Amino acid sequence: MNRDLFARKALGQIPKILTLLDRNPHSPTYGCFDRSFWQYKVIDFPSGMSQEFVLPLALVYDLEIDSNPYYRKPMIRQWVEAGILYGAKTAHGDGSCDDYFPFERALGAAAFSLLAAIDSYMILGLDNPIILNFFQKRADWLAHHQESGRLTNHQALIVLSLELLSRLLKTDRWNTSKQKRLETVLSWQNQEGWFQEYEGFDPGYQTLTISCLARIYDLNPSSPLKDAIAKAIILTTYFIHPDGSFGGEYTSRNTYNFFPHGFELVGKWMPEALSINDQFLFGIGKGLSPCYADDRIIGHHTWNYLLAWRDFVFDRPTRKPRDQGRLWLNEGGILIDRRENMELYLALNKGGVFKLFRDDKLIASDTQISLQIKDGKKIKNAVGHLVSKYKIEVQENDIVIQGSLGWAKQKQMTTFNLIILRLVMLTFGRFFPNLIRKILQKILISGKKAAPFSFYRQFTWENGKWKITDLLTTDAWDHVISGGISPDQTSIYVVMSRTFQVSQLQPTWDLTDKIKQLNPGEPLKLEREF
Repeated sequence: MNRDLFARKALGQIPKILTLLDRNPHSPTYGCFDRSFWQYKVIDFPSGMSQEFVLPLALVYDLEIDSNPYYRKPMIRQWVEAGILYGAKTAHGDGSCDDYFPFERALGAAAFSLLAAIDSYMILGLDNPIILNFFQKRADWLAHHQESGRLTNHQALIVLSLELLSRLLKTDRWNTSKQKRLETVLSWQNQEGWFQEYEGFDPGYQTLTISCLARIYDLNPSSPLKDAIAKAIILTTYFIHPDGSFGGEYTSRNTYNFFPHGFELVGKWMPEALSINDQFLFGIGKGLSPCYADDRIIGHHTWNYLLAWRDFVFDRPTRKPRDQGRLWLNEGGILIDRRENMELYLALNKGGVFKLFRDDKLIASDTQISLQIKDGKKIKNAVGHLVSKYKIEVQENDIVIQGSLGWAKQKQMTTFNLIILRLVMLTFGRFFPNLIRKILQKILISGKKAAPFSFYRQFTWENGKWKITDLLTTDAWDHVISGGISPDQTSIYVVMSRTFQVSQLQPTWDLTDKIKQLNPGEPLKLEREF
């Protein structure tokens, strides 16, 4: 298996990361990776998350990869140190940082950027007391700070950061916090093997949690941690698709995330983990990996791919036929059905959103019915893909999901809203950032408000094919402007979602003409066979 695919994908992102960086040593923002702040000047504070980009640069400086033009280049080393110092310079007095609004004190941004800075400091062998003092302040803040919502990957990032810094500074200062955070991570693992991410299970973020836990285990092994990792790995093997793609809209956070490093580390004692990476490398070779080249998220996968290249295990298991049968995560709300030459990935908790593969190729990607509705002067969007408790019936050859459409979360920032948010955060909001975050999560991410449309979706296995029947009912159709079924539509705010993948070139099914022909009270009926 060609590990260089990881390196090539990562190296391709370095020019953009360097473009995002203020490289002028005489600039007051020297070392800042938030180009919207230092170059375009369209925002009034830099995102602390952006300083995570020091790690990809430290790794390409350190790793002797074929055709790596950045290897041992002194300027790369200088820019990495400048990036860490800028993170220290722009942090709050308590060591925290902001991400999306002033005085946010974002735990995720603080954890990602601290881990990246510690790793970079150690890789380059830096010796800078200003940086070490900054590390300690941020670690103290992370050790005692909690955020709203259950995001296991953030907790795992904190544990790993504290563990690495404890070793760097030769201190037991954060031992109690490390232990409590790790206990939290393990307690948030469902009995089915998945780790909680907001409203459920997201395989993409699961791979990031595994990546962190695998490093923690290497540094400080324990039986409970090993068992949790193994359980998570076994579950994750089901979510690498037959074409080498991974994740998607049938998961709780709609991501195509895939962090491979942890599978290489775990693969030293659990070969099944290596098979996951091998299948993903197969997908990369076919051009099926998603694009992560967004200004805010480009760093995450770049450094993780480079670490996977560095720690690649060369003694790998032979490729085995894919298991047949059914995996039903009753609490996770996902069902995977593999039979004959077909593989169905179905979100029971998202109204029947699905991906369907035949002969190892994606033949259908469906994010349920979506309608544009005229409501007075407003145009609203009713969708069938929001997480909720639906009525489901699961039999061997017949699956039914019933419920109502929900109103999509389409809140946009306006000038008025932006001014209000700034005023709030510059006054009392700075003292209650977690409350503001909780309110925004409710507006943009969690919860569902029902729309006046009832759906019935049925999957029936007949003669080696899946037959899919949809029924949508409402009192009247005259207020419906348009309707359709898209391969990739989502309606909640998730930073890492809505990235492009070639699977999204599956056609959208325009249902507008069918809807315009319906009489009041007449159901919309759709039938397909794959």
